[in-house]
Amino acid sequence: MYKRLSAVLFPVMTLLFIGSIYWGYQEHQEKNSILIRAENQYQRAFHDLSYHVEALHKQLGNTLAVSANSQGFHRKGLINVWRLTSEAQNEVNQLPLNLLPFNKTEEFLSRIANFSYKTAVRDLTKQPLTDDEFKTLKALYDSSKEISKDLRAMQQKVISNSLRWMDVESALAQERTATDNTLIDGFRSVDKKVGDYPEINWGPSVSMMYQRRTVNMLSGGNATPEEIRQKAAKFLGVPADVVRVVENAKGTEYESYTAMAGESAAGNLVQLEYTRRGGQLISYFNPREIGKKQIDLKEARANADEFLEKHDYPDMVAVNYDDYGDSGTFTYVATQNGVLLYPEKLTVKVALDNGEPVSLQAADFVYEHHKRKLPKPKMSEAEARKALNPGFKVAINRKSLITNEMGDEVLCYEYEGRINGGYYRVFINADSGIEEAVEQLPEGGGTAASAR
Repeated sequence: MYKRLSAVLFPVMTLLFIGSIYWGYQEHQEKNSILIRAENQYQRAFHDLSYHVEALHKQLGNTLAVSANSQGFHRKGLINVWRLTSEAQNEVNQLPLNLLPFNKTEEFLSRIANFSYKTAVRDLTKQPLTDDEFKTLKALYDSSKEISKDLRAMQQKVISNSLRWMDVESALAQERTATDNTLIDGFRSVDKKVGDYPEINWGPSVSMMYQRRTVNMLSGGNATPEEIRQKAAKFLGVPADVVRVVENAKGTEYESYTAMAGESAAGNLVQLEYTRRGGQLISYFNPREIGKKQIDLKEARANADEFLEKHDYPDMVAVNYDDYGDSGTFTYVATQNGVLLYPEKLTVKVALDNGEPVSLQAADFVYEHHKRKLPKPKMSEAEARKALNPGFKVAINRKSLITNEMGDEVLCYEYEGRINGGYYRVFINADSGIEEAVEQLPEGGGTAASAR
C-alpha cells in the first residue's frame, strides 16, 4: 500500500518542487527587471537634471549678454529659462529625494521658474526689464553656475564609480544617517549652498506667491478664549457653557482657536476655527451624515444666501457652484460699489437633504478683506466687448476685480457666455482691453447665473 502511495506521490511532489523553483526563479527575474527599470529611470533623470541646469546657466548668460534694449531677445531668453527650469523641477521630482532635505533647492528652482514666466508674459516693449531685474538675473547666473558645477562633479563620480540610485533609495528608506553615500552627501551639500546664497530680490509678484499667511497680517487685538466661546455660541445659537475652546500653535505666528460643541444631530462635534488676532472666523464644519438629496439648486442657493446674511457676510455674490451628489458647494465673492472682488472669496457647503449649510471656508475672505480704492475703467464696456471672440455669446457681463498672473489686482469687465459648445468666463482688462484670464465653467449649473 505504502509503495503504491509513494509511487503516486513522489512524481507529484517532484513536479511541485520543480514548479516552485521555476516560480521563484520567475519572481526573482521579474523583481530584477523592475529594479533595473527603476535604476535606469533614476539615472536618466539625474543626468538630464545635470544637463538642464547647465543649459539654464548658459541661457541666463545669453540673456544677460545682449543689449538692455533687446526686449525681443529678453523675452525669448526668459521663456527658455522658464522651460529649462520646469524640466529641472520635473527631474528632481523623479529622483528618490522625498526623504532627503532638498527643499531649499526645489524652492529656488520654483522661484526661478515663476520669476522668468511672470517677467516674460508682460509686454517688455512697454515694461522693459528694470535694473533690479537685471541684478536678479545676474545673481541667478552666478548661482546656477555653482549648482551646475556641483552636479557635474557628482555626475563624474556616478559614472567613474558606477554608483547606483537604488542604494540611495535604500539608504533613505532605512534612515541610515551614518552613511557616506556620495549622492546623498552631494545633494545635501547643494541644498546647504543654496540656503546660504544671499537674499535675491525676486520682485513683488513672485514674493507674493511665497508669502505665508500669519496672524501678523491681521488687524485688531488678540481675542481671549472666553471671547471666542461667546462668538461660537452666538454663531451656533447654543449656550456658551456647552462650547469648549482649544488654543492652537500658542506662542507662534500661526496662533488660532478651535471651538467645539456637540451640536449636530448625530452627536458629532461641530468645529469652528478662529484667528487669535481679531477673533475672525476661518472655518465652520458640521460633520453630520447627509441623507438623500431632496432639494434643488435654487433652494440650496437661497439657504446659503440667508446663512451668510445671518452671520454678518453682507453683499456676497455666488459666482460658482459644484455639485457633489448629496451636497453642493457655492463660491461667493465680496462686492464693493457693484464690483465683484474675487480675492475676497469664501465657500459654503449646503446639505441637499434639508438645505442646511454644513460648512464654511473663509480664510481667503479673512486675509484679503479690506476697503479698496477702486480705479475707474479707462475703457467702456462696449469697447471691452470688442476684444471678445465674435462667436462668443454673452449671457452675463459685470465689473470684477481679480488678481492677474503678475500678482496685481486689476479691474476687469467679466463676461460669461457660450462658445464652441462650452460655457466660459472671460476677464477683459478695463484699462488695456487684453484678456487677463479665461476659465471654462462646468455644464449644467456651475455658474452664478444657473444658481439663481
